[in-house]
Amino acid sequence: MKLHPLWADYPTLQKELIETRTLMESSVRLKNKEVEQAILTMIESGGKLLRPAYQLLFSRFGVENDRKKAIAIAASIELLHTATLIHDDIVDEADTRRGVASIRSKFGNSTAVYAGDYLFVSCFKLMSDYASSLKSLQLHSKSMEKILNGELGQMDHRYQYTITIEDYLDTISGKTAELFALSCGIGALESGTSERFAKKASDIGMAIGMAFQIIDDVLDYSQTDQSLGKPVLNDVKQGVYSLPLIISLSEQSPELLALIKKQTSMTIEDQQRIWEIVHETKGVEKAYQYAIDYTQKALKLISSLPDSPQKKELVQLTKTILDRIN
Repeated sequence: MKLHPLWADYPTLQKELIETRTLMESSVRLKNKEVEQAILTMIESGGKLLRPAYQLLFSRFGVENDRKKAIAIAASIELLHTATLIHDDIVDEADTRRGVASIRSKFGNSTAVYAGDYLFVSCFKLMSDYASSLKSLQLHSKSMEKILNGELGQMDHRYQYTITIEDYLDTISGKTAELFALSCGIGALESGTSERFAKKASDIGMAIGMAFQIIDDVLDYSQTDQSLGKPVLNDVKQGVYSLPLIISLSEQSPELLALIKKQTSMTIEDQQRIWEIVHETKGVEKAYQYAIDYTQKALKLISSLPDSPQKKELVQLTKTILDRIN
């Protein structure tokens, strides 16, 4: 089983992530083989597994060291993440995911809905089997609610030209960052740390998640000319506006606003001009500064943790979030 090359520098973590992926796959057992294959295809398509990695790292800070439990909770978190991705693709009518055909495009929307629903069930089944307290299950359910609210926030702001930076940050705090916060917080809590420590871990995860999403948005606008029009500019066409564009919209450019208002009638040439205006108005640079600020916040909080091998790995891994753009 191959993981992302990122994990070659973390041999212990790499081994546990392989076990996490194996457990995810073994938890998928359905009579309907089409849905089962759809789910396995998604799992095997190869995400970075960042969320379970953070969970595993924080699970080493406590007095308990039950690696079987830590791996099971890591698997449940990634199953939850995978479920949200499948449902995202249905809503966005996305044809690809991670460079391969999405489940909805390959198997149809009905199969994709059932696949996502099954993963939600699998997620909670693993949590109920391994979580040591009701507190962890409550955290899991509250996080799911926040993730959904983030998704609904994005839907509410579609084609909203007056969307603010605060609106965007509120949306991604649920849509993306909440699952990072859950990963870190529950990893600490289930390893026997204090609730105060677990809260700090959650805060670290939130800052990491915010930086991660903003960097993704910046990378979308850092594509070469050959990449223009997909996928970020298709998002613009569908009314989904990320931070670089929102910042540029705040500059009150009549040309940019006129292009955005074309909505689904937007041409490739229109999309390319939007890309150019976002760069001309420093939207990418200013968005990147937000990512730097959140990354520095995360690193400052990590620096206050007790010295340990996992602390060093947390620093190294978190810095890679910012390094992706360099």
